[in-house]
Amino acid sequence: MAKVELKQPIVEQISASIKDAQSVVLVDYRGLTVEQDTQLRKNLREAGIVYKVYKNTFMTRAFKDTVFEGLTQYLEGPSAVAISTEDATAPARLLSEFAKKADKLEIKAGVVEGTVYDAKGIASIASIPSRDVLISRLLGSLQSPITNFARVMNQLAEKGGASAVEAPVAAAAEEAAAE
Repeated sequence: MAKVELKQPIVEQISASIKDAQSVVLVDYRGLTVEQDTQLRKNLREAGIVYKVYKNTFMTRAFKDTVFEGLTQYLEGPSAVAISTEDATAPARLLSEFAKKADKLEIKAGVVEGTVYDAKGIASIASIPSRDVLISRLLGSLQSPITNFARVMNQLAEKGGASAVEAPVAAAAEEAAAE
Protein backbone atom coordinates (compact mmCIF):
# COMPACT_ATOMS: atom_id res chain seq x y z
CA MET A 1 0.00 0.00 0.00
CA ALA A 2 1.36 3.41 -0.96
CA LYS A 3 2.08 6.06 1.66
CA VAL A 4 -0.49 8.41 0.15
CA GLU A 5 -3.23 5.81 0.60
CA LEU A 6 -2.34 5.46 4.29
CA LYS A 7 -2.40 9.22 4.85
CA GLN A 8 -5.60 9.98 2.95
CA PRO A 9 -8.03 8.71 5.67
CA ILE A 10 -6.40 11.01 8.25
CA VAL A 11 -6.70 14.03 5.93
CA GLU A 12 -10.34 13.10 5.29
CA GLN A 13 -10.94 12.84 9.05
CA ILE A 14 -9.56 16.36 9.56
CA SER A 15 -11.62 17.65 6.62
CA ALA A 16 -14.77 16.11 8.08
CA SER A 17 -14.04 17.70 11.48
CA ILE A 18 -13.60 21.21 10.07
CA LYS A 19 -16.43 20.98 7.53
CA ASP A 20 -19.08 22.48 9.84
CA ALA A 21 -16.67 24.18 12.25
CA GLN A 22 -17.43 27.68 13.48
CA SER A 23 -13.92 28.06 14.81
CA VAL A 24 -10.53 26.36 14.69
CA VAL A 25 -7.61 27.31 16.95
CA LEU A 26 -4.01 26.12 16.59
CA VAL A 27 -1.79 25.75 19.65
CA ASP A 28 1.78 24.74 20.41
CA TYR A 29 1.57 22.22 23.23
CA ARG A 30 5.33 21.66 23.76
CA GLY A 31 6.32 21.60 27.40
CA LEU A 32 2.95 20.62 28.85
CA THR A 33 3.08 17.86 31.43
CA VAL A 34 0.94 14.77 30.96
CA GLU A 35 -1.27 15.96 33.81
CA GLN A 36 -1.77 19.39 32.20
CA ASP A 37 -2.46 17.86 28.79
CA THR A 38 -5.01 15.48 30.29
CA GLN A 39 -6.75 18.34 32.10
CA LEU A 40 -6.78 20.46 28.93
CA ARG A 41 -8.30 17.65 26.89
CA LYS A 42 -10.93 17.05 29.59
CA ASN A 43 -11.90 20.75 29.73
CA LEU A 44 -12.22 20.96 25.95
CA ARG A 45 -14.14 17.69 25.67
CA GLU A 46 -16.66 18.86 28.31
CA ALA A 47 -17.25 22.00 26.24
CA GLY A 48 -17.88 19.96 23.08
CA ILE A 49 -14.59 20.91 21.44
CA VAL A 50 -12.54 18.42 19.43
CA TYR A 51 -8.84 18.62 20.34
CA LYS A 52 -6.34 16.59 18.31
CA VAL A 53 -2.68 16.52 17.40
CA TYR A 54 -2.00 15.96 13.70
CA LYS A 55 1.01 16.30 11.47
CA ASN A 56 1.27 19.73 9.91
CA THR A 57 1.28 18.27 6.38
CA PHE A 58 -2.04 16.51 7.07
CA MET A 59 -3.60 19.73 8.35
CA THR A 60 -2.21 21.69 5.40
CA ARG A 61 -3.88 19.28 2.96
CA ALA A 62 -7.15 19.32 4.89
CA PHE A 63 -7.21 23.14 5.12
CA LYS A 64 -6.51 23.58 1.40
CA ASP A 65 -9.34 25.36 -0.47
CA THR A 66 -11.31 26.07 2.72
CA VAL A 67 -11.74 29.15 4.92
CA PHE A 68 -9.07 27.62 7.16
CA GLU A 69 -6.36 27.80 4.50
CA GLY A 70 -4.98 30.95 6.14
CA LEU A 71 -3.83 28.83 9.09
CA THR A 72 -1.21 26.99 7.01
CA GLN A 73 1.32 29.79 7.56
CA TYR A 74 1.16 29.07 11.32
CA LEU A 75 1.80 25.33 10.96
CA GLU A 76 5.41 25.20 12.15
CA GLY A 77 6.62 22.97 14.93
CA PRO A 78 4.28 20.75 16.93
CA SER A 79 0.67 21.81 16.45
CA ALA A 80 -2.60 20.75 17.98
CA VAL A 81 -5.97 21.86 16.73
CA ALA A 82 -9.13 22.69 18.70
CA ILE A 83 -12.32 22.59 16.65
CA SER A 84 -15.77 23.81 17.70
CA THR A 85 -18.95 23.39 15.69
CA GLU A 86 -21.25 25.03 18.25
CA ASP A 87 -19.74 28.01 20.09
CA ALA A 88 -17.40 30.10 17.95
CA THR A 89 -15.56 31.68 20.88
CA ALA A 90 -15.31 28.60 23.13
CA PRO A 91 -11.94 27.22 21.92
CA ALA A 92 -10.25 30.63 22.15
CA ARG A 93 -11.75 31.30 25.58
CA LEU A 94 -10.92 27.89 27.09
CA LEU A 95 -7.42 27.72 25.62
CA SER A 96 -6.62 31.26 26.80
CA GLU A 97 -7.85 30.47 30.31
CA PHE A 98 -5.75 27.31 30.37
CA ALA A 99 -2.69 29.11 28.98
CA LYS A 100 -2.78 31.43 32.01
CA LYS A 101 -2.24 28.41 34.28
CA ALA A 102 0.10 26.52 31.96
CA ASP A 103 2.80 28.88 30.66
CA LYS A 104 4.02 26.40 28.05
CA LEU A 105 0.75 26.34 26.08
CA GLU A 106 1.06 28.85 23.25
CA ILE A 107 -1.82 29.89 21.02
CA LYS A 108 -0.59 30.26 17.44
CA ALA A 109 -3.63 31.42 15.47
CA GLY A 110 -7.22 30.60 14.66
CA VAL A 111 -10.19 31.06 12.42
CA VAL A 112 -13.45 32.27 13.91
CA GLU A 113 -16.48 32.33 11.63
CA GLY A 114 -14.33 32.49 8.51
CA THR A 115 -11.84 35.15 9.61
CA VAL A 116 -8.18 34.30 10.30
CA TYR A 117 -6.73 35.77 13.52
CA ASP A 118 -3.20 35.70 14.90
CA ALA A 119 -2.44 34.99 18.57
CA LYS A 120 -3.35 38.55 19.65
CA GLY A 121 -6.64 38.39 17.76
CA ILE A 122 -7.54 35.08 19.37
CA ALA A 123 -6.70 36.57 22.78
CA SER A 124 -9.16 39.41 22.18
CA ILE A 125 -11.82 36.96 20.98
CA ALA A 126 -11.26 34.97 24.18
CA SER A 127 -12.53 37.97 26.15
CA ILE A 128 -15.94 37.73 24.45
CA PRO A 129 -18.43 35.95 26.72
CA SER A 130 -20.12 32.77 25.56
CA ARG A 131 -23.30 32.89 23.51
CA ASP A 132 -25.40 31.81 26.50
CA VAL A 133 -24.00 34.61 28.67
CA LEU A 134 -24.65 37.19 25.94
CA ILE A 135 -28.24 35.98 25.49
CA SER A 136 -28.88 36.09 29.25
CA ARG A 137 -27.48 39.64 29.41
CA LEU A 138 -29.72 40.70 26.51
CA LEU A 139 -32.79 39.17 28.13
CA GLY A 140 -31.90 40.82 31.42
CA SER A 141 -31.62 44.22 29.79
CA LEU A 142 -34.93 43.71 27.96
CA GLN A 143 -36.66 42.51 31.10
CA SER A 144 -35.35 45.32 33.33
CA PRO A 145 -37.62 48.17 32.05
CA ILE A 146 -40.70 45.95 32.27
CA THR A 147 -39.81 44.89 35.81
CA ASN A 148 -39.22 48.51 36.85
CA PHE A 149 -42.54 49.58 35.33
CA ALA A 150 -44.32 46.80 37.21
CA ARG A 151 -42.69 47.89 40.49
CA VAL A 152 -43.76 51.52 39.99
CA MET A 153 -47.31 50.48 39.17
CA ASN A 154 -47.39 48.22 42.23
CA GLN A 155 -46.15 51.04 44.51
CA LEU A 156 -48.76 53.44 43.11
CA ALA A 157 -51.47 50.87 43.67
CA GLU A 158 -50.32 50.29 47.26
CA LYS A 159 -50.26 54.03 48.09
CA GLY A 160 -53.67 55.07 46.89
CA GLY A 161 -55.39 52.11 45.38
CA ALA A 162 -56.87 52.30 41.90
CA SER A 163 -57.55 56.06 42.07
CA ALA A 164 -53.80 56.78 42.47
CA VAL A 165 -53.07 54.87 39.31
CA GLU A 166 -55.98 56.33 37.34
CA ALA A 167 -55.15 59.97 38.18
CA PRO A 168 -51.70 60.09 36.51
CA VAL A 169 -53.04 58.15 33.53
CA ALA A 170 -56.02 60.51 33.18
CA ALA A 171 -53.75 63.56 33.47
CA ALA A 172 -51.46 62.19 30.76
CA ALA A 173 -54.47 61.52 28.53
CA GLU A 174 -55.75 65.11 29.02
CA GLU A 175 -52.32 66.53 28.13
CA ALA A 176 -52.17 64.42 24.98
CA ALA A 177 -55.68 65.54 23.98
CA ALA A 178 -54.79 69.21 24.58
CA GLU A 179 -51.84 69.01 22.19
